[in-house]
Amino acid sequence: MHVTICNDEEEDLSICNLFIFLHSQENYLLKLVGVLLTSLAGWYSGYLLCAFVSKTTITASIANLQDIGKKPVLRAPVPKRQKCDHWSPCSPGDYAYRILSGGGKGKLAKICFDDELLISKEKGNVGRGINIAIVDYKTGKVTSAEFFDMWEGDHSGEMMTFIKNAPEGSLLLMVTHDDGSTRLKNDAKKLVEELGSKEIWNMKFRSSWAFIAAKGFKLPDNIQKEKINHSDKKRNRYGGWPAEIQIEGCIPRSLI
Repeated sequence: MHVTICNDEEEDLSICNLFIFLHSQENYLLKLVGVLLTSLAGWYSGYLLCAFVSKTTITASIANLQDIGKKPVLRAPVPKRQKCDHWSPCSPGDYAYRILSGGGKGKLAKICFDDELLISKEKGNVGRGINIAIVDYKTGKVTSAEFFDMWEGDHSGEMMTFIKNAPEGSLLLMVTHDDGSTRLKNDAKKLVEELGSKEIWNMKFRSSWAFIAAKGFKLPDNIQKEKINHSDKKRNRYGGWPAEIQIEGCIPRSLI
């Protein structure tokens, strides 16, 4: 630290002021050099960082910094798929069933039992009219599956024979695709009514209808057994076709 004392004489005062000015400029130059050296050191450190740290690491670090403060996104877990695409599982050991009627030309009827498609487009055994699958209740396995055209030909009698030939202890799952009523005769309707149907006499042209019945034993009262939806020009979903309908549920294995 320099201490300068200026005399009152004019010449000495001028020299003194010059000395003070030079001294202040020296401090300024020292500060400037310090700033330049600091900047150079920072630049060189950044150069070394880029040289030795991978671009991926730097990008990831920047991304992590950007994520700070963001609210976490909560995603619900994907629900576990249940048998026959039920929303909730059946009790262990119970049979799951789902019967879906046809809806328009592109959406064909389906019958699923214990997570196996018995009648479907994929199986290649679904058709216009009434589709029926017969299942052995004891084993849970399908024994036969057919469709009976109710728009062309005379297949009502064939359907009756098919139902009558189902052994005792069978489940019968029925569903329509397109029209299932035009050539369905009254004696066939009576036979289906005896199985427990309450809607078979209400069938109309292109009514969507699904039904499940048991032969030789009784199904629980609290399960879906039947549903119908009629064609209505004002409310049809697919032009001349009503919306598809479905029934589904769980059947205990201890009914026999």
